Formats: sequence, C-alpha cells, structure tokens
Amino acid sequence: MVYRKHYFQARFSDPVCRTIYNEFFRISRRYGITPDRIQSGGGTRLDLALPLPSMVVEHYDQITPIPLLDIDDTHLFNGLRAQSTRILGVITLFLGLTASTQAQFQQGPRVVSPEVFEGRVAFRLLAPDAKKVQLTGSDIPAVGRGIELTKGEQGIWEASIEIAPGYYRYNFNVDGVTVIDPRNPSTSESVGNVWSMVSVPGAEWMDTTSVPHGAIEEITYYSTSLKRFRRMHVYTPPGYQKGEGVFPVFHLLHGAGDCDDSWTTVGRAGMILDNSIASGKAVPMIVVMPAGHAGPFRFGGSGPDEFAQDFTEDLMPYVESNYRVKTDRSSRAMAGLSMGNAQTLNIAIPNLHKFAYLGVFSSGVFGIILSPNAPAPQGPSYEEQHETILDDAEIKKDLKVFWFATGKDDFLVKTSQATVEMFRRHQFNVEYLEEKGAHTWIVWREYLKEFAPKLFR
Repeated sequence: MVYRKHYFQARFSDPVCRTIYNEFFRISRRYGITPDRIQSGGGTRLDLALPLPSMVVEHYDQITPIPLLDIDDTHLFNGLRAQSTRILGVITLFLGLTASTQAQFQQGPRVVSPEVFEGRVAFRLLAPDAKKVQLTGSDIPAVGRGIELTKGEQGIWEASIEIAPGYYRYNFNVDGVTVIDPRNPSTSESVGNVWSMVSVPGAEWMDTTSVPHGAIEEITYYSTSLKRFRRMHVYTPPGYQKGEGVFPVFHLLHGAGDCDDSWTTVGRAGMILDNSIASGKAVPMIVVMPAGHAGPFRFGGSGPDEFAQDFTEDLMPYVESNYRVKTDRSSRAMAGLSMGNAQTLNIAIPNLHKFAYLGVFSSGVFGIILSPNAPAPQGPSYEEQHETILDDAEIKKDLKVFWFATGKDDFLVKTSQATVEMFRRHQFNVEYLEEKGAHTWIVWREYLKEFAPKLFR
C-alpha cells in the first residue's frame, strides 16, 4: 500500500489552537492513527500531516495544504466553544475516514469469485487459516458431492471447472462449516438455507436480454386457514404496471428442497417468461409462486394437507382480489416440480373444474410405485380416492393441456411413467416428455420454457 501525505491547515486564535492541539491526541488515539506532524505555528496556526492511502487522496483536487478555517478574534470571543467543536468535528471525520480506509485495505489480497471466462468458472475463497475447503453444488455436473479447492499464495483457495451456460447454486465447505461465497452478492434461497449463485451466460432464452421486462414481487399475506403469515412471489408481465388489461394466472410450485424464492432466482422464471413473451411464444400472464412448505407433507395423496387448505382458502382468493387476473377455468394453470407436482395433482384433480392447464415436472403420484422393502400403503390409493373425477368424461373435455416431463436419469422417472399410464387408463390426453437429465434445476428451467408457451392459447 502506497501512502501519500495529506495536510490539514487551520488558522485561528491562540486559545482555540491550544484547545484543538490538546484534544487532537485523544481523538487520534481513538482511531489508532499517529500524525507525522502536528505543531502550533507561532500560536496562531495548527498544521496536521496525516498519512492516507493514495487511492483515497486521488479523490481530492489538491494534495497541498487545505485551508479549512480562518478564525479571527471576533469568532473567538463570540463562539469559542462552537468553533472548537466544529474544528474537532472536521478532524474527527477525517480521522475516521483514514482509519476505516486503512482497515479496508489491510484486510488482505483482493479476491474475485466467481470469475467466468471462456466456458470455465473460477471459485475462490480467502481463508488463510483453513485446513480444507470444498466447493459444493448438486446442480453443477462437475461438482457432484464436492470438489476440493487448492490453497495458493496469500491464503487464497481456488478451483476452476468447466460449466455449461446456465445458473447454478454453490457454497463452500470450510473445515466442515458450510458458508456462502463472501465475494458474491448473488444468492438463492432454498428450504432453510441460502446459496451463492453463479451465472454462465450463453442460453439466451433464460439470460437477461434487451426485451421488455416484467416485475417480481415478494408478497406477505395472512393465512386465515393456518393462522399465520405466509410468503409468495408473484411475476407480473411487461406493461402490467400501467394499470391496463386483465391476465390469465399460472400457479407455479417448487420442490421439497426449495422455497417460494427458488423459481425466481435459480429457476429464472422471470427472465424465461420475459423472453418467451417478447418472442411471441408465450402470452402475457401472471405467475404465482407460493411457499410450498406449510406443514407436514403427505406422500401418496392422502387427502388435503395444510398447503392445499392455504392455497384454496387464502392464496387463490388473495391473488384474485389483489391482481387483475381472469377467474374462468380457461385462464387458470397450475404446475409444479417434484413435491410441487404432487401438490398440483392433490389440488387440481379434485378441483379440475377450476383448471384448464396442468404441468407435472419430474414426478407423479408419490407412492404409486412401492420402494423395495417399503411397508404396504395404508388406506385407498390416489386412483381409488379420485376414481369418480378420473372417470368423469365431461369435466375432462375442457382440460386443454396435461403435460408431464421427466429426465431419463431422474430417480423418480418410474413414478412419472406409472402416473402417466394411470391417467391414460382413465382416458386423459396426457403429453409425456422424457429426455436426458436428472432431478435438477438444469431440466426444470427447460420444462418451464417448454410448458409456458402451451398456456392460454
């Protein structure tokens, strides 16, 4: 660090000079700064020479002595205390700036993380006393269960890996403690956790592009059915803020490991919708992303859960009362991934008269396929519970889209296949997409891109 001398110069009457002269040492000790020179110039001048980092001094127009005050005897007798306080205030402010600036530049080497270049991403962490640092992030194919960073000079740990265009969560594990990247302000929430997030540009359909953009709101509402406050995120399309038009509504649910923030951050829902609407592939719509964790989740479709109660009794009425949305069946859609898919089927099938578009991502009816050594299910199956509506030919007529998508490597692929087969047995017109991919955000963003253009046509 290179320091250049910066001078204060004050000219005033002798008693004021002595007051400041005495107080200056007390103030300077508070900030841990020792002046190179402090002297009373003939009893009427006080010169202070303080070291300051050159990059801060560059913000000043002059490095030569700066006259701060010129106090004559009239000032002295009319306001000695006020002037002394004023001078000391200026000096204290400068000393505080100097101390904080010195502390800032003495914290260690500059660390850039993450750094994206030529299809690779470098992750770095300053941890000179750490014994082991790992990079974790289940959606990054090259990371798996974690890769170790290498410690370099000045205590900077680093790992560089190839990553395809997309948006990825990651964290560091430092000697067994999980931490976010302190150099990266971009984060994404999951259930009970926060992740750092890195963007690798190159997928225009989910990148931030030069098109009209909508808005995403974080809404807190009171759930009368659950007797507590809840949160959701709501996307409104470009132009909605002008107060014109009424729009269809799409309820988009997250999975068991996530929360209502997830679709808007790592899921890129806002940008996917913006780009799809701008290209004419999707129609303008409002997208509601609720908080799926409302209480114990019931696998196997064993009846309404707390989320279903909140969704039908509080969330839907709140949206329809506070947003300009259409409320007819043909203007409502619902989809979810994994747990959110099960919630979609638990809510939408019994209320099929309210929804014309359904999407099921990476799952199906939980429990439709028994795991090895699993206990026999208790009570009627999902198919038995909903037999009447499954066989209602009239209500199925206006179900315009029933779309399933699952990755070939997804651990729930057989659940998806069995669910599709069950609905087809009941004469549902099911579209099924099965392509390469696993149970990750890499495919869920793709599914949203494919599903959104099918809505409200």
